[in-house]
Amino acid sequence: MRADAAAAAVELPRIAVGDWFADAVDWLTDNLGWLFDAIGSAVEGAVDGLTGLLTAPPPLVLIGVFTLLALFLSGWKLGLFSLAGFALIDSMELWEPAMDTLALVLVSTVVALILALPLGVAAARNDVTSRVLRPVLDFMQTMPAFVYLIPAIFFFSIGVVPGVVATVIFALPPGVRLTELGIRGVDAEMVEAGEAFGTAPGRILTRIQIPLAMPSIMAGVNQLIMLALSMVVIAGMVGAGGLGDEVLQGIQRVDIAKGFEGGLAVVVLAIFLDRVTSALGDRSAVARANAKMTA
Repeated sequence: MRADAAAAAVELPRIAVGDWFADAVDWLTDNLGWLFDAIGSAVEGAVDGLTGLLTAPPPLVLIGVFTLLALFLSGWKLGLFSLAGFALIDSMELWEPAMDTLALVLVSTVVALILALPLGVAAARNDVTSRVLRPVLDFMQTMPAFVYLIPAIFFFSIGVVPGVVATVIFALPPGVRLTELGIRGVDAEMVEAGEAFGTAPGRILTRIQIPLAMPSIMAGVNQLIMLALSMVVIAGMVGAGGLGDEVLQGIQRVDIAKGFEGGLAVVVLAIFLDRVTSALGDRSAVARANAKMTA
């Protein structure tokens, strides 16, 4: 009895962190609803426009375009895989969901890059900014992805927009980190040489630091795309459609065939995008080496 009483006496009071967060979401919804409506309209318009562009030509035309792109960037192996993989997606009658997913991933990646590049540059050029951003990025990267859907649904309702928003938040940290890492990794002698010639700081950034950091930045783009694809099924839960909806239906109906086909199509997209962005990163690395040799 005494032990129980002592345990009760030292019990800490409950801190209503979740209630505070819910109040903050309610306040934002009530006071900034116009802003969320504008963001939602812009994102939905971008995804719908890109989806329309990808689904307008016959599938065989786009399969040829993807194959030629893979051949040009990475060689015949990726070209052959792209031809076989996208033909398989079309033969499984998943072409439109696959293009919906590709549009969602590309829009999410572009939005994440627009946010990640300036933040990474700011963190690389200012130690205080880097120290402030680090715990925020750690929090964003370790928070379960499902949690992001809750406020996204409140702000943007059901549809493709909360899927894009949750994907952007989940995929953003590696873009910021690798941009900062790449710029900090630029040889100090290259920067000092630019300063010795009287180059303005902005031109040093755009003409020296960013080009030389491009391999690391492209690695960040690669990670952004892979994380965005990993959110496909989760985005399907809030009505984003695409292959995530196919996989989700397979889970809900215990339909092994449907779920496997949807997952296989996601794998094809993931491998294609991974190899293409890796090839672009390799080309950036070659260009960086050539720039150093010229310097």
